[in-house]
Amino acid sequence: MKNPLSRRDFLKLGALGVIGAGGSTAIIQTANKDRIRLIVPAMQGMDHGNGFIPGTGDVDHEKNGFNPGDILTDFDYGNVSTLPDGRTLREYEVTVINKNIEVVPGIEYPAWTYNGRIPGPTIRCTEGDLIRIKLINGSNHPHSMHFHGFHPGVMDGVPGSGPGGYVEPGDSFTYEFDAEPFGLHLYHCHVFPLARHIAKGLYGTFIVDPKDGRPPVDREMVMVMSGFDVDFDDVNDFYAVNAIPFYYQNHPIQIKVGEKIRIYLVNILEFDLLNSFHLHASFFHYYPTGTSLTLSEFTDTIIQGQAQRGILEFSYKYPGMYMFHAHVTEFAELGWNGMFEVTE
Repeated sequence: MKNPLSRRDFLKLGALGVIGAGGSTAIIQTANKDRIRLIVPAMQGMDHGNGFIPGTGDVDHEKNGFNPGDILTDFDYGNVSTLPDGRTLREYEVTVINKNIEVVPGIEYPAWTYNGRIPGPTIRCTEGDLIRIKLINGSNHPHSMHFHGFHPGVMDGVPGSGPGGYVEPGDSFTYEFDAEPFGLHLYHCHVFPLARHIAKGLYGTFIVDPKDGRPPVDREMVMVMSGFDVDFDDVNDFYAVNAIPFYYQNHPIQIKVGEKIRIYLVNILEFDLLNSFHLHASFFHYYPTGTSLTLSEFTDTIIQGQAQRGILEFSYKYPGMYMFHAHVTEFAELGWNGMFEVTE
């Protein structure tokens, strides 16, 4: 029988004493992929026959400096003023910071962040607003901000497009453009190697509301799907919504029967081709990219490639505890799993 661990895998395990200093580590090999994943103590003991649930235990959110429970509903409308022509001006300041993030109990990850959090601030505006975003590079690597949407080439945030495409450590650059089209967009660093700059945490949500708004709902939430490659072998070891694996499993999202919920769902996962969202015991209306007010489908599962996004709207008929998660079982068992607690 072929040994599933290569010499390279054994060498990798030799470094895990540094990565997993908070406790012992284990490894698993995926059923259908020739690759090895790191598993922390919180993930051990997965005896499904006895009903054990992986991912129990919390990280130090205070030390991390952000909490996925807050990121869920934290919309940044900027500093607002009115231009001489009557248009709205929204100004933002974003700083790139190198920061260690505890992603699961006992494992810290050397992240790159916008404003010290993952994902970065959820920038929200209205179609036609003028946007000014000052990027300050407080890290030791060149970085940028590339926004999905319409803007001049010099504001594209890509190396070669202008000074905003390669902001050196200690420098700053102000991106300025009109907010269009309306929809659910995103932003991320576009400095090479691109996959590493994104995977280390430099991404966020960019929402442009229609001029006349969307139909009202009771609550709005942002969920950014991503992963962490903690041993830097270009294979994700954990998956999450809003950065911290298992957070919404350990801290169920509270909603009420009949409440209409709107979720802005963004996939920025690196190193895997696809991601997905599955809602238990209900269906949702889905608006791909949010650029149309006409729904695309009524379903309980959607699949997104990287940078795809969409708006989900749903409600629950009955009280109870209901899962939402990636419908790739491997992703769910490695962190991309949460719960809605629905009450009367």
